[in-house]
Amino acid sequence: MAEPDPDTISSGAGQRLGAPETLGISTLDPGHRPPAMPPGRHVTIRVRMLDDTEELFDISQKASGKVLFDLVCSHMNLIEGDYFGLEFQNQQKMMVWLDHIKPIIKQLRRPKHTILRFSVKFFPPDHAQLLEELTRYLFALQIKQDLYCGRLTCNDTSAALMVSYIIQSEIGDFEESQCRSHLLNNNYIPDQMPLIDKIMEFHSKNIGQTPAESDYHLLEVARRLEMYGIRLHPAKDREGTKLSLTVAHTGVLVFQGHTKINAFNWSKVRKLSFKRKRFLIKLRPDLNSSYQDTLEFLMPSRDCCKVFWKICVEYHAFFRLFEEPKPKPKPVLFSRGSSFRFSGRTQKQVIEYVKESEFKKIPFERKHSRVQYSSRVQHNSRLSPLPSPSHREVPTDSGAPGDRIDSPRRHWKESVLVSAEDPSASRARMSPSHQRNGHEERTGSVSRTEETRSPTRQTHPEHLNTGVVSNSPHLSASSGHSHGMVNGQKSLELCSHSPDGRLPSPLTSPLLNDACSVRTDDEDEVRRKRFPTDRAYFIAKELLTTERTYVKDLEVVTVSFQSAVGQDEATPDSLKDAIFSTFEPLHKFHTGFLREVEQRLALWEGRSNAHIKGDYQRIGDVLLKNLQGLKPLTANLSKQSEILLELEKACKASRRLEGLCRDFELQKVCYIPLNVFILRPLHRLIHYKQILELLCKHYPATHVDFRDCRAALADVSEVVDQLQGSLIKMENLQKLLELKKDLIGVDNLVVPGREFIRLGCLSKLSGKGLQQRMFFLFNDVILYTSRGMTATNQFKVHGQLPLHGMTIRESEDEWGVPHAFTLVGQRQSVVVAASSLVEMEKWMEDVKMAIEMAKTSNGPSSELLTSSLTDNKCPEDSSVEAESEDDMTAPHASLEKPTPHRGNTMVHVCWHRNTSVSMVDFSIAVENQLSGNLLRKFKNSNGWQKLWVVFTNFSLFFYKSHQDDYPLASLPLLGYSVTVPSESENIHKDYVFKLHFKSHVYYFRSESEYTFERWMEVIRSATVPSSRARGLNGKETHA
Repeated sequence: MAEPDPDTISSGAGQRLGAPETLGISTLDPGHRPPAMPPGRHVTIRVRMLDDTEELFDISQKASGKVLFDLVCSHMNLIEGDYFGLEFQNQQKMMVWLDHIKPIIKQLRRPKHTILRFSVKFFPPDHAQLLEELTRYLFALQIKQDLYCGRLTCNDTSAALMVSYIIQSEIGDFEESQCRSHLLNNNYIPDQMPLIDKIMEFHSKNIGQTPAESDYHLLEVARRLEMYGIRLHPAKDREGTKLSLTVAHTGVLVFQGHTKINAFNWSKVRKLSFKRKRFLIKLRPDLNSSYQDTLEFLMPSRDCCKVFWKICVEYHAFFRLFEEPKPKPKPVLFSRGSSFRFSGRTQKQVIEYVKESEFKKIPFERKHSRVQYSSRVQHNSRLSPLPSPSHREVPTDSGAPGDRIDSPRRHWKESVLVSAEDPSASRARMSPSHQRNGHEERTGSVSRTEETRSPTRQTHPEHLNTGVVSNSPHLSASSGHSHGMVNGQKSLELCSHSPDGRLPSPLTSPLLNDACSVRTDDEDEVRRKRFPTDRAYFIAKELLTTERTYVKDLEVVTVSFQSAVGQDEATPDSLKDAIFSTFEPLHKFHTGFLREVEQRLALWEGRSNAHIKGDYQRIGDVLLKNLQGLKPLTANLSKQSEILLELEKACKASRRLEGLCRDFELQKVCYIPLNVFILRPLHRLIHYKQILELLCKHYPATHVDFRDCRAALADVSEVVDQLQGSLIKMENLQKLLELKKDLIGVDNLVVPGREFIRLGCLSKLSGKGLQQRMFFLFNDVILYTSRGMTATNQFKVHGQLPLHGMTIRESEDEWGVPHAFTLVGQRQSVVVAASSLVEMEKWMEDVKMAIEMAKTSNGPSSELLTSSLTDNKCPEDSSVEAESEDDMTAPHASLEKPTPHRGNTMVHVCWHRNTSVSMVDFSIAVENQLSGNLLRKFKNSNGWQKLWVVFTNFSLFFYKSHQDDYPLASLPLLGYSVTVPSESENIHKDYVFKLHFKSHVYYFRSESEYTFERWMEVIRSATVPSSRARGLNGKETHA
């Protein structure tokens, strides 16, 4: 290691801050030592770090790239170094990654004159997978670089929010003159001046955040942006349209300008190869197709092809494999193709290694930060305990090739065969229509090399995205759109943020990447199936599709829950018996029932060897036989509430069991709250009744199937009528238990006699003006809450308003606020405003009815809130402290191990959509469920994408096929409208319906008039407000 040069001092953005050394915490493996150096002549290698300093490393020319990389990681005490890499500019002026296997001398022609950049190479789906504070700090530096150089494009709100977290980490808590001076002297984004006031507004809401917490929030925002971790490689399609290719953890992505237009998931890719300047993607054959599909892209040169192919190989191996791939055996005579392979630990190995190992915590320097947190460190220290050879400030460059991250997935099981120079790949034929499907429609594209620097942040049209959180009507779990303004009352966009500085919620939505199944183009539908056109057939097919979903839901309890929780010693035997003695017989029975329905439908469609249609074009006999067999199993369903209470009791008694259940609910297979699965058998009986009513209504009395259908309807109606009263109580109990998980500051939410009525978003008038709040209306009390900045995504309760003695009045004229009304309680009054006249009317009607109910009933009398929150203060006085957006009294989860919480519940959807939902709406939503295949239209082409879609719990869940165990994306429907396309939209297909929310539009196509009507009906049940004629407590049945 070279000696440090004391005269060389960093002089750029970090030095302009005049920042004293500020420390964070790193980890040091007891065995984490510099790697052994092979013999040979040494050479000095210059490496530019993410904090813009340059370090000199003395290394043997014969050493491999991995030796140098390990030396850099050892220098920083970086344990999770596998996410990073060293990149440099080769002789062809292309930025490439240092190969870990090849010797240094074979890669760097002029080592003394080459600067290697230490950069993020692999961007994980979720920043919570980064377990070390140092790793998150380095990722934050990468985001800072990408923002500065214009690579990470986003809307103004997201840009201002991210800069606010950066300066919170660098200069600490907000002080107006200091913050403004700092922003005037330091640029973090192109064209920063117009956004200074917005940045300062966001910064003022970050008070109390440590640099580590600021890094965490910065990554939370950045990971949802369209261009997060994206490095574009210029290419053209066969038609000569300029495009860009990139690779992400999900697969290969296609961009036009800065807009993603296509994606090829690893699960759909059979082979990646290149021949000369052509980059080839061979897709797995479609189950409904007899041929394979190969897509071809033309890149500037063979070297460009090979560079991109290599990074694809590495991405696939890092994110999809269990362990490092083994080297290929050397051929005896001739070699064919490239021998390149991924070298290093996979992401799964990295996570397991860090979790299973114990490391000593040591300090590290935050170079640009002035903030001192003495409670975290005891002394001042450099980033590395080794001598720091030299430091030189360099212009802030983009240094992070990476990959766009969408939604967290289990992605280590499938492998893809990737090879170079495969002649056979070039001979694969592809029809013109499939070329269109692969590339879609591209006009006015802008190719962009990875060296291109964008002088300004660029916006791009709204488009679909997957994965975990943002303030969008189609939010992504992990990726988001970088375009649009968001607040409680304005349009919500992917990865946008409300002006109060809150992070968006992890909602998901369907996009071209994770939800991508094989594309379908109508011009290519030469094998269209000929199914029966009788309406009874499509009703029977609805039975089949919903039964498939129901059996999968039963497996969530009998298989997934049992393996994750049921087998743990912390689970009481009484709970195991209560759950599995009910669900295992049901699962066994319905598996057989599903098999019979599938066989009958196959005969009905004529797809089997039995061509005698007359006896098989009916379903009533199958239903009658199985519903009679199901009766004994329904005897104990009225006691499902006991299972809910037993599970709640067991979780209270055992913190370990509570953690197991919470972790299980965060798994993708548990796509709706666990308690909803417990009530599924009751809801399924109502579905059978609905299907049989449809059949009886369709059949004439003389039809051969009418008698069996009517008898089956009588049987199931008898059971449903017996269970209806207990079902209402169980749904109320389930909702109370679910809300309890969403709230902080509640002791006794679940008490006998309490009924949930409505939850939703209202703006509360306080000393600070109108502030967005979540209100929860019960039959005895109103709670008002706000969403905190903690990693748990829960809502902090600020106060309660007892209904006893309350009055309500409109107060729009009194306060000059549209749609305002006042809740006048015995001890305090609260002025709130709804987002629309309809919302105000719903709230006022429900509150008035709840007040009347409170007068005539003896509701729960126990105290609801914790002792730290009282409701005896004037709201105008208490709101400034108790309702602080950052709420420093709220418990903060550790950043090292943040306590996760489900962030896509209806509470979060209502928060982001600024709407409300009632218990009647919940009951209708769970009873109106539907499953089946739909075609979704691509945004900018005539292609359609076949998806398996499940509607439940106010949301559409998207799968590749009905055999998938968990959805790839979801679309919450609250706030959406469902209509048919107009003539001007040029959708010249039958049975197409349109989902629309503000500027966000989706088109879906069904297979028949009946399925079209059914999808419209069930979606309207979630998007149209429930009839006020129904009782507030939902005592009427829902047909």
